[in-house]
Amino acid sequence: MNDLLKQRISRLLETLDDEKAYQVLDYAEFLTSKYAARSEPQGILAKITTTVENTMRAGKLPVQAITGTVSLMDSAAKLMKGLAAAGQAVVEEAVKVAEESRRPEPPQDSETDRTPDVRTLPS
Repeated sequence: MNDLLKQRISRLLETLDDEKAYQVLDYAEFLTSKYAARSEPQGILAKITTTVENTMRAGKLPVQAITGTVSLMDSAAKLMKGLAAAGQAVVEEAVKVAEESRRPEPPQDSETDRTPDVRTLPS
């Protein structure tokens, strides 16, 4: 889909209330299932969110309850992604420190290291 078409659709969707937007979503999902290979959401949290949303819609719960729940689950997914990124950064830093500690230290260049070893001979 080209950018101009995406922008037109986005502008039209912004004017709709949530209930009508869900009708548009239903129709778009129908067209996708009929004419194209369906792309599944990526990640376990996205799959769970989609499943919960579909279950709530099938149960004909109020739109406000669905949007509130999905919004909360999206926030939780973002939080988990942030925690995962922070954990990855900690692991990368620990690996970096461990690699630096394994490297042999270069010899120090000081005057005491250059003086010859003088041994006293017994008299």
